[in-house]
Amino acid sequence: MSTFITELESDGTGPRVAVKDLIDVAGVITTAASKAVADFAAPATADAALLKGSRAAGARIVGKANLHELAFGTSGLNQWSGTPVNPIDPRRIPGGSSSGSAVAVATDLADVAIGSDTGGSIRIPAAFCGVCGLKTTFGRIPLEGVWPLAKSLDTAGPMAVDVAGLTTMMRLLEPGFEVAASTAKTVGRLRLPSESVDPDIDAAVDDALAASEFEIVEISVPEWEEAWLRCSDLLTFEAWEANRHLLEDPTRGPLLGDAVRDRLLAGSRVTPTQLGAAKAFQATFTSLLQAWLERVELLALPTASTHPPLIEDGAKTIYNRLTNPINLTGLPALSLPVSGSSQFPPSLQLVGPNLGEALLLATASQVERSAGGSPFRT
Repeated sequence: MSTFITELESDGTGPRVAVKDLIDVAGVITTAASKAVADFAAPATADAALLKGSRAAGARIVGKANLHELAFGTSGLNQWSGTPVNPIDPRRIPGGSSSGSAVAVATDLADVAIGSDTGGSIRIPAAFCGVCGLKTTFGRIPLEGVWPLAKSLDTAGPMAVDVAGLTTMMRLLEPGFEVAASTAKTVGRLRLPSESVDPDIDAAVDDALAASEFEIVEISVPEWEEAWLRCSDLLTFEAWEANRHLLEDPTRGPLLGDAVRDRLLAGSRVTPTQLGAAKAFQATFTSLLQAWLERVELLALPTASTHPPLIEDGAKTIYNRLTNPINLTGLPALSLPVSGSSQFPPSLQLVGPNLGEALLLATASQVERSAGGSPFRT
């Protein structure tokens, strides 16, 4: 069970960087953790655009990190490339799709990592592995040279064991990036009655916010469940568009994993009516959350509603109910572990305004100082 699909030796004196293996690294095959891709791929002729800052800073790219096949799943389970071992409990799933990126930083195989997030694929493995992850604003980080999943939802962003590491990687992704000088003071606590959240996780999120001394405004968003459904329709349809050539190829199609094949076929069945409804609701829901973010500075909720299940149960549950509605809006969101009563630290998700990464990182640093719960920080 591998954290890296390809281990690399790289010169330089900068941070050790793990790169999710759907991001091109010059001279290395990009597999997207799929045999249907790997068996037919040639080495990349150039780095993905988002690696420019890392190269200029002398960062050491130490490996292409494993992932859920085609980045199309949130359990992190992978029949072909293996499932990265959860660093807290090897019996449990690591979460996905950026499973290898999360495990690489948790196990000190890398100082920082790059993941991608289309419906929660940075934040969910961060939550399940006890590390931090930042889903960036849609369009902020260039995606040329990144294997696509859903063109209107895909983002790339940093992962690390702590908020300082997220900042380091953010500066490599966007040279010149600086964290805000002050933190948020007013935070909207999202309550989601349609979602059953583990009471201990919910309580830990509340305790972390209280320990950080924010002014808390209680917020209810009844439209959340519809946002999840509409985002799921949009994501699966666009994943079908991006990857149908694999399924329809008589040589490559049989090499796809069963679960990914089934999800791609589900995308082919999304109707024009469903797609139109998803795009219309996308605008409505984005306006709704942006309106709340004019009343409060950030929104807060758990990243995941449960702790990671055992591997044998990992494919039985949906993990992105608290994350993919944020992808529908394009807004940035940060996950970090906080103190709790479980072996697995609960994960707090902070959602910011458009291009609000600087404020998110400053505020998350305050939460980390007051209520951080990562088992990997030194």
